[in-house]
Amino acid sequence: MNWTVVQRILGLLLMVFSLTMLPPILFSVLFQDGAWLSFIEGFAITFVAGVLFWLPVHRQRKELRLRDGFLVVAAFWTVLGTFGAAPLYFDDSLDLSVTDAIFESISGLTTTGATVLTGLDELPRSILYYRQQLQWLGGMGIIVLAVAVLPMLGVGGMQLYRAETPGPVKDTKLTPRITETAKALWYVYLAFTITCLVGYMTAGMGWFDALCHAFSTVAIGGFSTHDASIGFFNSTAIDLVAIVFMFLAGINFSLHFYAWRYVSVSHYRQDPEFRAYTVVLVVISLLVILALFRFGTFASVSDTLVNGLFQAVSIATTTGFTTTNFSAWPAAIPVLLIFSSFIGGCAGSTAGGIKVIRWLLIYKQGVREIVRLVHPSAEIPVKLGNKAVPYRVVDAVWGFFSVYVIVFAGMMMAMMATGLDQVTAFSAVAATLNNLGPGLGDVSAGFMSLSDGAKWIAIAGMLLGRLEIFTLLVLITPTFWRR
Repeated sequence: MNWTVVQRILGLLLMVFSLTMLPPILFSVLFQDGAWLSFIEGFAITFVAGVLFWLPVHRQRKELRLRDGFLVVAAFWTVLGTFGAAPLYFDDSLDLSVTDAIFESISGLTTTGATVLTGLDELPRSILYYRQQLQWLGGMGIIVLAVAVLPMLGVGGMQLYRAETPGPVKDTKLTPRITETAKALWYVYLAFTITCLVGYMTAGMGWFDALCHAFSTVAIGGFSTHDASIGFFNSTAIDLVAIVFMFLAGINFSLHFYAWRYVSVSHYRQDPEFRAYTVVLVVISLLVILALFRFGTFASVSDTLVNGLFQAVSIATTTGFTTTNFSAWPAAIPVLLIFSSFIGGCAGSTAGGIKVIRWLLIYKQGVREIVRLVHPSAEIPVKLGNKAVPYRVVDAVWGFFSVYVIVFAGMMMAMMATGLDQVTAFSAVAATLNNLGPGLGDVSAGFMSLSDGAKWIAIAGMLLGRLEIFTLLVLITPTFWRR
């Protein structure tokens, strides 16, 4: 383990992250909300900590190995979430404990969208902006950004990229150089953000709300500047803009890059994961809309269609925006929506969940085993499109699924041990491990009522979900630490 190199990179990344606390100062001055001092304090602490990490080892230039990349990513997301909480903790208007501040910060960076804050409409604008900015930076991943803008990482940047990028297939590069790949992803990400911003403003949002919601929509985060979330605006046009960009953000960004580079959309329909993703969203949306019609939840047809479609796309992509309190919807609709978050979006997107491609491979593997019962001697490869999937990838998917179930069950039992009922514990774990945000029961309106112990379990769940479980769990295995 190259400890000095890991320390150097962690220091550099902390110094870079400290710069993200400067834009909220401008918003604080612009809106005269008096919160600027908390961001200056947060910036100073984070920057100084980064310097202290970096300065003793700044001459170390060794190449990062794979295990070094895992350690940097895991350490950075944990440390970053802690330091990102500083402005929230120091602001007097919030009056947050250390636990609550770290919870809110990590929820933002992991694009979970769970919150312990109430009265968002009355909070300082700079604080609201900072929360949304955290989600935007966490959406594509600060590590990917760092690889794009910090050439001093050199070749080892590939190890960071592989460790941080979500999804089962991590070696596909869009461009020959990893730095250029990271830049390409960020260009697409930025273009979507600007387009979403323009869309929201065209639909009737003010520029500040449009900017903040563009950040959290493209990041599939779910934070809002209002307690009522998107429902605050009571606008069908805004709802439709959100639906479009939540859908787009849940698609593998590699497909968007190819569409931009080759000015073609044919590869979308050729991609089996995209087709499965679209089918899943259509089926869930239809089920929700039909159920809402059946129970007469809304007075008009248009309200039923828009609200049903919005919540289906929002929850299934793990965004977590709401137009109404879906937990109060009749029958099994809330549970169906929570279950849909387990699927999530495509690999290589900003969405959470297990990912569509994993479910697709599990389905195909199940079909293969059924066929084998009839034809025991047949060689039946698992295929995606026209390509056979290596057995190593299929095994990895099953391994991930097994570990996911075990982790989920363990976290749910731990939540119940803190005094939560079964529904609340189940949905709280689903909301955090899938990076969803809203839940059912006592966490339908937020996580503020949970004990500190339950919040720390939720924090662990958000980190595990954002880093796809293995990136963190690998650190506790004896094999990882052997030479």
